[in-house]
This record gives sequence, C-alpha cells and structure tokens, in this order.
Amino acid sequence: MTQEKKTYKAVIFDLDGTLINSLQDIADSMNRVLASNGYPTHDYESYRYFVGKGLKNLVGRTLSDELRTDENTIRLYSQLLKDYEKNCLQKTILYRGIPELLDALKEQESKLAIVSNKADAFTKKIAGELMYKWPFGAIIGAKDEIPRKPDPTGALMASKALGVLPSESLYVGDTSVDMETAIAAGMYPVGVTWGFRTRDELLKNGAKAIIDKPEELLDLLK
Repeated sequence: MTQEKKTYKAVIFDLDGTLINSLQDIADSMNRVLASNGYPTHDYESYRYFVGKGLKNLVGRTLSDELRTDENTIRLYSQLLKDYEKNCLQKTILYRGIPELLDALKEQESKLAIVSNKADAFTKKIAGELMYKWPFGAIIGAKDEIPRKPDPTGALMASKALGVLPSESLYVGDTSVDMETAIAAGMYPVGVTWGFRTRDELLKNGAKAIIDKPEELLDLLK
C-alpha cells in the first residue's frame, strides 16, 4: 500500500496486540474467574476475538446468553480486575522487533504515545514495566472521562500532549477499532498483522498501510 506523501512527527500506538502480546495473561485471568464460578472456559484462539474493547466487554463475550446479565457481568468483571492486577505481567511480553523499533524512533526523535482500551491503571503499569526505556509523551488508557475507542477522544488527547496535529500523527494498531479510531481522529491508520486480528479486518476498516514487521513502520516516516 502506498503512503501519502507527508511528513509525520508522531506515532501513537495501541497497546495490546500492537506493542505487547498480552493475550495469554488476559485469557488466563478470565478463565480462572470463569472456572471459579463453574462456567465454561475458552481457548487462547477464542480470546483473540474477545479482546479489543476493554475488559468489561471481554467478560460479556465469554458468557453464554443466559449468563450474560448486567448483574453477573459486573460481578465477574470485579473478580477479573482483582485477578488481572496480580497477574498482568506473568506472560506478557513485547512483540519481537518492538524494542528495536522503539530504539529507532527514539533515535530519530519521533514523538511517541500509547492509547489503549485497557484500563488506564493497567495501561500505565504495563508500559512502566516493559517500556520505561522509551520516551512516551502520553500513556492513556480507558477511564470514566475518556470514552473507549473507536471514540477519538484519547487519541486527540495524545496528539495534543505531544504538541502535534492529528494529521501529523500515525496511529498504529491491530484491530478494526484502532483503524476506526485513527480515521475518527484524522490520523493516518496503520494496521499491524502480528496482533490479534486479520489483515482483511484491518483493510475493511480503513487501514491505509499494513505492516508485517515492526521495522516496516520506519519506512512510513521517511
């Protein structure tokens, strides 16, 4: 895919499925909660499609229709938060090639941010543990005053914090939600294929560039 001829000053990343592979920790926490309540659990492949819109939404997706009541969802969500807080860094790692990409972006002084649908406290905790070496100018997760993506509020907050226009920013993510967010924010949508969803999903939802390896992002900044 051909990039528009434009200079981009900032890169705003999604977190899960883009910078970090957190699927197993999320799945393990949710499965422990389900099992403790006597409910069926799910395999990792299923969780690739459950994630993306926050942990509360994830709870509902794991439940059968008869179990998916508001009261039950809230109860399990509370249990999930407690479990995940203790276990969010058991298996979660940076994807291969991400450290080298961030090193290169730091070297060329690109402005960096993270905008995630993961709860703000978890987003900051994981970024602080795994990405403390790199100068992220904004790290924004979901909280009451920030609607979840694809609402562009968080992405626009990030570009403002970085001191750049939305049109000067690449938004990089692995799901349809991320592509919709980029478009809504007026940013250049870049889809990655190493995450939780498919190339087809990214293209159908507005990706203007697709990259298969982290280092390919650097070509979009030349």
